[in-house]
Amino acid sequence: MAIDKEALEGLRIHRTSEPARRASVPGWLIALIAVAVLAGAAWFFTRQRAPEVTVAQAKAVSTAGGSGGSVLNATGYVTARRRATVSAKVTGKVTEVHVEEGMRVKAGQELARLDEAYAAKGLALTQAQANAARSALEETRVRIRQAQLDLDRAKQLTQSQIASRADLDRAQAELDALRARLASLSDAYSVAQQQVTLQRQSVDDTIIRAPFDGVVVSKDAQPGEMISPVSAGGGFTRTGICTIVDMESLEIEVDVNEAYINRVQPNMRVEAVLDAYPDWRIPAHVITTVPTADRQKATVRVRIAFDQKDPRILPDMGVKVSFIAPESPGQAQAASSTMVEVPKSAIRRDGESDILFVVTEKKVERRAVKVLSTQGDVVRLASGVADGEAVVIEGPELVDGDSVKIKETK
Repeated sequence: MAIDKEALEGLRIHRTSEPARRASVPGWLIALIAVAVLAGAAWFFTRQRAPEVTVAQAKAVSTAGGSGGSVLNATGYVTARRRATVSAKVTGKVTEVHVEEGMRVKAGQELARLDEAYAAKGLALTQAQANAARSALEETRVRIRQAQLDLDRAKQLTQSQIASRADLDRAQAELDALRARLASLSDAYSVAQQQVTLQRQSVDDTIIRAPFDGVVVSKDAQPGEMISPVSAGGGFTRTGICTIVDMESLEIEVDVNEAYINRVQPNMRVEAVLDAYPDWRIPAHVITTVPTADRQKATVRVRIAFDQKDPRILPDMGVKVSFIAPESPGQAQAASSTMVEVPKSAIRRDGESDILFVVTEKKVERRAVKVLSTQGDVVRLASGVADGEAVVIEGPELVDGDSVKIKETK
């Protein structure tokens, strides 16, 4: 049977010469989607696992009358109003020294002794002279009693015309002479007693005593050295045994430029910071402005008293002071009730604002704060944090509401 070729051609499926291209996705789009997926997974993982943070407690600031603004800053030194280099009244050789640096002493306490051999011998001599004067005085009193008896007898004999008038006058003259001698010997005995007192004082002067209560800050002499109240003998003679400071008399002296001295007023509040303790603010107040200026430095000296005494405050320490402007009672009360201190590391910048994170029930709360001042590693805040709240001082980047784990500190 013959095959119809035309019919077979009609049954054939015709294919195009170029197959339809499949729609393709760009490679960069695939990479972007993969990065987004990984970032989302990392974000989810970090939120599921709370990061560790280190916290510190905010502390309320104890100030006398709030924290007015500082109108003037100055530097100076801690000085002692009562400071004495203790010496002897007489020149002599040191035999004993009973003090060391740092020792507390009381007024009248014995600090050292000098060689008293010469003074003791002088005292013994004057005492012997006083005893001799007293003996002569007693002898004269006995002779006066005898002369009085002779005079009475001469009067009786004269009345009986047994003795002449000359005998009576002679007896009277003898009595008068003895009375005059008694007065002279009494004066001599008084002088001898004064010499004994003087020599006894010389012996007592060989004992060096503390003039007031204080602390020994330097020991300047040793046994065997010569000491004198005046400079003598070059470098071989000391002028003092030790130096004593009354720690209760410590105060601050600062030099203020005379162009700004009009800002300083008596009893003005001052905040002092010792160079040795930069994080410790000490309340103080102005005592007075010394009424004279230094023409070379163009400064005026200001005396400042500490409101609180502390053993850490030592003479000649460097100190920085801020003179605080006075405030109204209402402002002072508000400032003192809201002011707290936190570590400087707790403060973070968010644009133009200062913020920190407070941990409450294992979650952080973002708070805006107002910084008043920074001193060393401590920041003083006017608002935003209450006393005792835990603030984050170390940790990763945080957002409000993040769950955290407080890192235990050793």
